[in-house]
Amino acid sequence: MFLFLGAALNAAAGFYWKGDGPDATGATLGVLGLACWLIGFADLYQRLRPESPRVTAVLFPVTVFGVTGGMAFGVQSIHEVLFGASHARTVELLDTEPLAATVLYWICGPLFPLSLVALGVFLLRRRIVPALIGVLLAAGGLAFPLSRITREEILIHAVDLLLLVPFAYLGAWTRRRGDVPAVGRT
Repeated sequence: MFLFLGAALNAAAGFYWKGDGPDATGATLGVLGLACWLIGFADLYQRLRPESPRVTAVLFPVTVFGVTGGMAFGVQSIHEVLFGASHARTVELLDTEPLAATVLYWICGPLFPLSLVALGVFLLRRRIVPALIGVLLAAGGLAFPLSRITREEILIHAVDLLLLVPFAYLGAWTRRRGDVPAVGRT
């Protein structure tokens, strides 16, 4: 349920983009979506642990740091609204705090979409989900940063809708089953 809720809140946040970024409502929805995703990922990786303990032991911390970066971007967007600063100006101000900028935005930030790609590939290779679900998850992870960097609202909506499908599937699976699905296995 939390996996789908995270994707749904993220998709809802896209309707609150104004010009060069989300307004405070959109940023809040995005941060809450990331929190829901994190709860859902904790459950998902726990269920996947028996399938591959080493992979999940790496993917989950990467996902947590990625969510941290995503939340930093959300809080930055809220501050842009509160202080009436443009996105370009706040990015420029990050130069005054290179450690914070590097760790939170340039290292942790890209880890969230990368974790989606890695999870999609893992689920595909292990044949844990139908191929379409794994492909959509990986494709969504690849397209996510492009949609946010370009700030094109139509692209943002398309990527958010693209991510709703695999997360709806994974959310339904984690809600009804306690074990790893065996799609395509013998």
